[in-house]
Amino acid sequence: METHEYPNGDITVIWQPQKCIHSAVCVKMLPKVYNPKDRPWIKAENATPEELKNQIDQCPSGALSYKFNTGK
Repeated sequence: METHEYPNGDITVIWQPQKCIHSAVCVKMLPKVYNPKDRPWIKAENATPEELKNQIDQCPSGALSYKFNTGK
């Protein structure tokens, strides 16, 4: 399954386009991060890791997920 990763310090946003149902919860919650008209459309650096985690937890389809970046 295709995935796209967008790192932001301690967290990486993972998007799986095949799962996306375009509910726009992400765009409504964090418009400074998610802009479907931009490329790349996810700018993870525009929010804190905590803001990203809180928003991703609300994604109804599971198309957005995250992983914590450990180790240096």
